[in-house]
Amino acid sequence: MEDSKLAVLFTGFLLPVLVASVGINYGQIANNLPSPEHVVPLVKSIGATRVKLYDADPKVLKAFANTGVEFIVGLGNEYLSKMTDPANAEAWVKSNVQAYLPATKITSIAVGNEVLTFNDTSLSGCLLPAMQSVHTALVNLKLDSQVTVTTAHSVAILQSSYPPSTGAFRQDLKGCIAPILDFLSKTCSPFLINAYPFFAYKADPKQVSLDFVLFQPNAGIVDPGTKLHYDNMLFAQIDAVYAALSSLGYKKMPVQISETGWPSKGDEDEIGASPENAKKYNGNLLKLINQKKGTPARPNTVLNIFVFAMFNENMKPGPTSERNYGLFKPDGTPAYGLGFSGISVSSGNSTSTGSGSTSSPGTNGPSIYLSPPANSSSGYLAISSSTERFVWSTWAMLGMGLMSMAAY
Repeated sequence: MEDSKLAVLFTGFLLPVLVASVGINYGQIANNLPSPEHVVPLVKSIGATRVKLYDADPKVLKAFANTGVEFIVGLGNEYLSKMTDPANAEAWVKSNVQAYLPATKITSIAVGNEVLTFNDTSLSGCLLPAMQSVHTALVNLKLDSQVTVTTAHSVAILQSSYPPSTGAFRQDLKGCIAPILDFLSKTCSPFLINAYPFFAYKADPKQVSLDFVLFQPNAGIVDPGTKLHYDNMLFAQIDAVYAALSSLGYKKMPVQISETGWPSKGDEDEIGASPENAKKYNGNLLKLINQKKGTPARPNTVLNIFVFAMFNENMKPGPTSERNYGLFKPDGTPAYGLGFSGISVSSGNSTSTGSGSTSSPGTNGPSIYLSPPANSSSGYLAISSSTERFVWSTWAMLGMGLMSMAAY
């Protein structure tokens, strides 16, 4: 797609925020998404410089060639057993990573997703061997200096998270986590964590402060152990992860938030899922990323966060919220106002169901319709598909007269 054929339409004051280095999750459990070629300008329109996939979709990797966008490609849980065989791992790396380098900037491979909290010992037993095999393949292909190997975890791997300074991993998972941390440390790879304050609010909206989870002005909490002040739940969760890592001797291990977001729509019992709250959560989060501020415990460590998600995905299982985490609708228009209106495509490949002058809710620009691909890929579960993924422990919100929740 030539740049001259694209017009990026921006509205509102958040444009400077979106120019910051932002990561975005690009899931494709849908049958109506735009083609990867049309996604390239959408990614650029929000200022995202990093994209995380749940597979290694060749159409996506080809479309983003020579764009400078960095990629984390995914190796699904269903492949872990096979990847324990070094020959299979090397064949996969050759086909799904080496084949696209250096044109497409693949910087990391996420082996599995939230494996340790599925309570499947056969699956968790394959995780580290699969990671090791993939890393060995990268070494053999002389790619290990540019591509890391890691895995994403749910915050449910934490036994405790309040106060943040007492963060600790679950006792029953330490036998799996310790060798994985050793591997990550030796290979200079980041620790990935998926964190969703939305589920804390959904679990107990009467007791959890909405302002605290949405980064809105609030009294906040003070960690009695460190005397550090927290005015939002996500930062408290991140520091709990840092504390858990430090307790096992990995104080300097880099942490990346591989998923976080807020749904713009939900079922009747999914209180808090609305366009207004999604706008506040993601808008405020992007402001913080742009400010390049760290957490209270790590003020000089720049946040490395991937927002979930690029699109609303209409084929995801589970409650309505699962299909409404996207910043964009499948037609390329924003799901809610965040300072951009989407992409106007004036090429022969675009289709429109209207005259192009109809306004999309929450935006001032025209509705834009992009042609969907012939098919789309899947490769990751619904965010809340397993009750084990979001088990929340009570947070005593000292001095606030309320309670919040955090995963344990």
